[in-house]
Amino acid sequence: MADKEKVGVVGTGRMGLAITKHLIKHGYKVAAQDIDPKAVEAARAAGAETVKTPAEVGRAAQFVIVAVGYDDEAAAVMLDKGGLLETMGPGSVISVSSTCTPDHVRMLAERAQAKGVDVLDAPICRGQMAADTGTMLTLCGGKEEVFQRAEPILRTFCSDIKHLGDIGAGQFGKALNNFLLWVNGVALIEAGRLSEANGMDLVKLRDALLISSGASDALKNWENVSFTWALKDMQIVIKMADKAGLSLPIAGAIKELVKEGRRIKHSNPPDWTGRKR
Repeated sequence: MADKEKVGVVGTGRMGLAITKHLIKHGYKVAAQDIDPKAVEAARAAGAETVKTPAEVGRAAQFVIVAVGYDDEAAAVMLDKGGLLETMGPGSVISVSSTCTPDHVRMLAERAQAKGVDVLDAPICRGQMAADTGTMLTLCGGKEEVFQRAEPILRTFCSDIKHLGDIGAGQFGKALNNFLLWVNGVALIEAGRLSEANGMDLVKLRDALLISSGASDALKNWENVSFTWALKDMQIVIKMADKAGLSLPIAGAIKELVKEGRRIKHSNPPDWTGRKR
């Protein structure tokens, strides 16, 4: 354990707390921070050293994982007064696990590079259950040497790690992954409604589809497909399409359909797993 560097975690909510626990389990000392006192207390209870600002995290650790939710939050914890770049300098790495637009994480990387800090574009996939079990997927963009430094740390909470290219490639991969997830999620609502209208046993049908060409990860893990972040994901996809000057009508439709999908999933979704029986 003595040769493992101290790791910082900014954002100890649902995903960041799980990351913190896995790091500690694997022998890393962790400095953690969150704006929510309950999240701070949970990190402290898990064994992390807790501090008041991202700058204090950056002072305590040369490798910091940013696990906040949105573009503006990632920018705030890195760039604002009291942010990471106030205290971090040459030889440090910030791993951005948040889901951002590729352009946004490139901007963050440029601002960090001005202080000699490297950024790893490293959004995480597979959701809450994978976070708890340490079986997440991280899609990475950044310098090869930065990726190599980060990999042992990421392995504490990820069963799979893919280096896709330069800064922005990780976020691009995450956006496309989630686009395909929500295509399947919306289709499962429609297919479920059609099946119910025709008196089909959805559990039996699901068992058959899972061994056929209709299989998908969304169908396999239907209970955990919440649509909570679906609109944000699709807004990122549409923003990238607009920048590229591409017409993506399916993406445009899915962006609108996930709004209703979230309501349905949280109220009366098709019972693919039989849990309402």
